[in-house]
Amino acid sequence: MTDFTFADRVERVSPSATLAISNKASALEADGVDVVDLSVGEPDFDTPQPIKNAAEDALDAGHTGYTSSNGIPELREAIADKLADDGLTFYDSENIIVTPGGKQALFEVFQTLIDDGDEVALLDPAWVSYEAMTKIAGGTITRVDTATHDFALEPAIPDLADAVSDETELLVVNSPGNPHGAVYSDSALESVRDIAVEHDITVISDEIYKEITYHDTTATSLGTLSGMEDRTITVNGFSKAYAMTGWRLGYFAAPESVIEQAGKVHSHSVSCATNFVQRAGVTALEDVDEEIDEMVEAFSERREFLVSAFADHGVDIVEPDGAFYMMVPVADDDQAWCDEAISNAHVATVPGSAFGTPGYARLSYANSKDRLAEAVDRLVDEDLL
Repeated sequence: MTDFTFADRVERVSPSATLAISNKASALEADGVDVVDLSVGEPDFDTPQPIKNAAEDALDAGHTGYTSSNGIPELREAIADKLADDGLTFYDSENIIVTPGGKQALFEVFQTLIDDGDEVALLDPAWVSYEAMTKIAGGTITRVDTATHDFALEPAIPDLADAVSDETELLVVNSPGNPHGAVYSDSALESVRDIAVEHDITVISDEIYKEITYHDTTATSLGTLSGMEDRTITVNGFSKAYAMTGWRLGYFAAPESVIEQAGKVHSHSVSCATNFVQRAGVTALEDVDEEIDEMVEAFSERREFLVSAFADHGVDIVEPDGAFYMMVPVADDDQAWCDEAISNAHVATVPGSAFGTPGYARLSYANSKDRLAEAVDRLVDEDLL
């Protein structure tokens, strides 16, 4: 057998912890085990019917070939309109690249901006792939802990100010956030703006969960703040709010110079997003507000149910204001706790250490209340709560 020599960029990255847990859950289910899978960030709702109808119409119309690399004009214009509604009025359709999923959008931005030795600042707990994307690009990481502040950013601003410098190339801000569900306050984001301007740092604003917030909470787009227009790259997609995970459709909006350079990565890797999926994306942006509201209401009810259920067993949860995750305090060895949860209780969760925050497990409440109740009961029965 050939003894392959692998690239350093691959060997410095670990497999995705979330997908590893999901694969383990799938293997158990294939053996007939009933697993309550709370590990995957995937809405349990079907894609809204108008979106599916639009895709079928596009297929029937023969929209199955390549599109222009950056995306069909109709979708880029609809995205620009959506961003303008969010206050990002300075993006037009030429400032947007449509990608096969939000993850691809992020990957292209990292590849475009980060070189060997460049420093990337992450706000922990941070989504697992930020670290991997940094390492693949050859960058280094500085981390800022928000867990000690109940995942709020504002109390951690002094730590962020100490952690970054003129050498910091990129800061990633995810609000509402995965894995904690926190929505950062306007005053915290204004402090981020001040730090970014002071040190000339480019900021990725990952807004994939922007439509999923609860009660009167709203998520501010970082790029709307004065001074951030030319240094913010806004990333979003259709997977979460529109229940389109398998459709693989995302995008990023950025200054013209970034789009020009990132377009090279995009065109030489994926060429373009799927034609008929892009056309369905136009309908998603324009015609399914009611369906989104219904999904968000269901997530809100599940969130409140879980927080109450854990409280009944003496576990205090920081109630998330957005997304559909919560961080549950568990044993110091969170990896062992999660292994026991899936092996013995058959409840799949993700260790907090995968997000840079040991001592927690991330649970997704994108599941029915009956299954969430079953998960809590199983964890209690195995003395894991």
